[in-house]
Amino acid sequence: MLTRTLSDGLHGYEIGPKLRALRLKKKMGLVELGRHTGLSPAMLSKVERGRLFPTLPTLLRIALVFSVGLDHFFSAPRERPALAVVRRKDRQRFPDQPGARHPAYRFECLDFPATDRPMSAFYVEFEAQPAAAVKPHEHAGAEVLYVIEGKVVVSIGGEDHELAEGDAMYFASDRPHSYRRVGSKRCAAVVVTAT
Repeated sequence: MLTRTLSDGLHGYEIGPKLRALRLKKKMGLVELGRHTGLSPAMLSKVERGRLFPTLPTLLRIALVFSVGLDHFFSAPRERPALAVVRRKDRQRFPDQPGARHPAYRFECLDFPATDRPMSAFYVEFEAQPAAAVKPHEHAGAEVLYVIEGKVVVSIGGEDHELAEGDAMYFASDRPHSYRRVGSKRCAAVVVTAT
């Protein structure tokens, strides 16, 4: 239980309204955000309404979905353009679904320290998966995929597009889409999403 002083201090950061603004900007519902973070929609609603203050690890899970840093929730908007250098050793790997035992792919955010950016870039390594096991997803905006090595199938609205090393693809990401590796050779790509 928080003291009145701590509660008032945390309310001043307006974490809930900032979270709600990010969610609405992405045109994402609480249920969808819950699927991406592994948190319940009820808990997320309490955070947005200022009835619950998340722990830092929980807030980081939310921040990663929106490609913002923790500082987004604790600082005023910046006046200067963002700049971020991300060293390979500093990147963290995440499965496509939180807690997945056999993910379709694992990704690393290439620009996580930059805040309030209109696009996000990811390094992705695709795992061998049967087509039936790959779950489509969708989000507002557009996406570009560039295959570094191997072959990947991008399914958009039920139509498959096979891409090989050096191939690229642009598409509107508000349609259900999924990725799966072709063959046993290692497969990696850079994916850029924009809102």
